[in-house]
Amino acid sequence: MNAAGGPELLVAGSVALDTRDGPFGKVEEALGGSAVYFALAASLIMPVRVVAPVGADGAKRVAQAFSGHHIDTEFLQILKAPTYRWRARQEHGRNVDLGSRDSIYNHWIPALPDGFRGWAFVGSMRPDRQAQLMAMLNGSQLLAADAMLSYVQARPPEARDVLRRAAWYFCNQEEFTALGGKDPDEFRRQWWLQGLVIKSGALGLAAYTEYGVVRVPALTNRPVVDTTGAGDALAGGMLARWESTGGQPAGLQDALVWGVACASITISSVGVKGIAKATPEELQERVAEVEECLRRGS
Repeated sequence: MNAAGGPELLVAGSVALDTRDGPFGKVEEALGGSAVYFALAASLIMPVRVVAPVGADGAKRVAQAFSGHHIDTEFLQILKAPTYRWRARQEHGRNVDLGSRDSIYNHWIPALPDGFRGWAFVGSMRPDRQAQLMAMLNGSQLLAADAMLSYVQARPPEARDVLRRAAWYFCNQEEFTALGGKDPDEFRRQWWLQGLVIKSGALGLAAYTEYGVVRVPALTNRPVVDTTGAGDALAGGMLARWESTGGQPAGLQDALVWGVACASITISSVGVKGIAKATPEELQERVAEVEECLRRGS
C-alpha cells in the first residue's frame, strides 16, 4: 500500500536506446525498453514506480517521455555508464534481435522502495538482474515477469530462475517453446504459475489460469506501424487495470482488454511516441473497440 492506503504498482526493467529498421524505415538510438513501455501504458490508468538503470546519455529522453505522466522515477538510477543499446530488424510484425550492449547492468545495484508490498512486473532485461529483482520483490502481492527470446536462449538457467519465482508470466509463442513449453496449462502447473499469458501478435492473446483460459483478440482494423514494446504496454495496461479494479478473477478479461488496447495504441506509431502521447480518453475509446471486437468474436 502507498501512504494513502491505495494500490501500488512497480515496474523493474530496462531503459534502452534502440536502433531498428523495418517497414517504418530506420530509427537510431530511439528511446525504448521494457520499463519505459510498461510505465507509459500503466500510468494512463494508475500511478507507477520505475526501477531501472539509465546512462546520462539517455536520462533526458526518459524525463521528456515521462513528463506529465503519473510515473515515480525515484528509483530510476542515472549511472556513469552507457544506456543499454538494442539492435533489431522488424520482419512480418516481429523483431529479429541483432544484439545488444548491456554493460550498464555491471554497474547497477538495484534498490527498491522500503517495504514494497504492492504489485510488481519485472520486464525483460539481462536475466541475472531479472532473477535478482525477482528475489528482491519476493514479498509482492503479485509478482509478474516477461521473457525475451535472445536472453532465454543465451542464459537458460537464469531465465528459468525468473520463471520459477513468477506468479504471472508473459511470453510469446517462440519464447514459450524455447522454455520447453508444449501444452500451456501443463506448463502453468509445472511452474506453479497463477497465470500464463501467451501473446500471439495479430491473433491476440490467451491467459491460462486455474479457472480456465481467457482469450482476447487483437485489433486488426488498426494500422500496425511498429510492434516494438507491444508486450510491455500490454502487461502495463493489464496489470494497472486489474489491480485498480480489485484484482479478482472475474475482472481478468476486462484487464486483458485494457492491456490489448494499450498495445494497440503503442504499435500505431514508431517507438514510444504513440503510448507517450496517448490520453486516458483515447485509451477508453480503444478499450471500447476491443470490447466490440470481443463481442463480435463470441
